[in-house]
Amino acid sequence: MEHHPAAAWLAEAATAADGRGGPGVLRIVLLVMIVGCVLTGWFLLRGYRRKDD
Repeated sequence: MEHHPAAAWLAEAATAADGRGGPGVLRIVLLVMIVGCVLTGWFLLRGYRRKDD
C-alpha cells in the first residue's frame, strides 16, 4: 500500500464520489456525522448537570 498525503487522498475521494453516487451520498454522510456529534455531545454533557435541590 502506497503512502498518500491527506490532501491527495481527499482529492481522490472527492473525484471518486462523483462517479459512484454523487453529492447526495456525501450530504447524507455529513448530515449523519453532524447529528451524531450533536447527540454525543448532548449525551456526555447531560451527565455534568447538577441538581440543586
